[in-house]
Amino acid sequence: MLRSPRSLIRVLTLALAAAACAPVANAQTDSAAQSQKLSPIDQQFLQDAGQAGATEIAASKLALSHASDRQVREFAQRMIVDHTKLARNLDVIAKRHGIIAPAAADSAVIGSLQNLQGAEFDTAYIEKVAVSGHQKAVELFRKESESGNDTALKAAANKALPIISHHYEMAQQFAKTKAAS
Repeated sequence: MLRSPRSLIRVLTLALAAAACAPVANAQTDSAAQSQKLSPIDQQFLQDAGQAGATEIAASKLALSHASDRQVREFAQRMIVDHTKLARNLDVIAKRHGIIAPAAADSAVIGSLQNLQGAEFDTAYIEKVAVSGHQKAVELFRKESESGNDTALKAAANKALPIISHHYEMAQQFAKTKAAS
């Protein structure tokens, strides 16, 4: 219980001062979040990596129903699993920086595969997605791991690079095997 009107005025003054400081604290938090915005290089990496991953996943889902070769379907299933994990990791980092829009798959690549079936699909998928797509992804992730500005993105790219490089090696071997048969 307050003993005097003066005590009541002090309490009210402190309460008002605390309330007045709250927006300043929020403004400082907002400016701190803005200072953590990604550099153009890192933003481009997120956009390109997101599109590459979305394309890989979409094309690999097509492969599950359009491919005639069991090995193509098995490769596609592995790509779905691995690239979904990678996309989740990159999404977490993107969301920390306020980027929430999911990446869209490359419609030209998906469109070129959509109407193909069997061996024709297998050949196009191996060439456009497995080999060419992973070659570009290796270059993209290597560049980010070497010259990106955001430490979390650089670390994620560095961690993903051996997996993507392995996918690329598998794809190259796969292409050679299919060409020989």
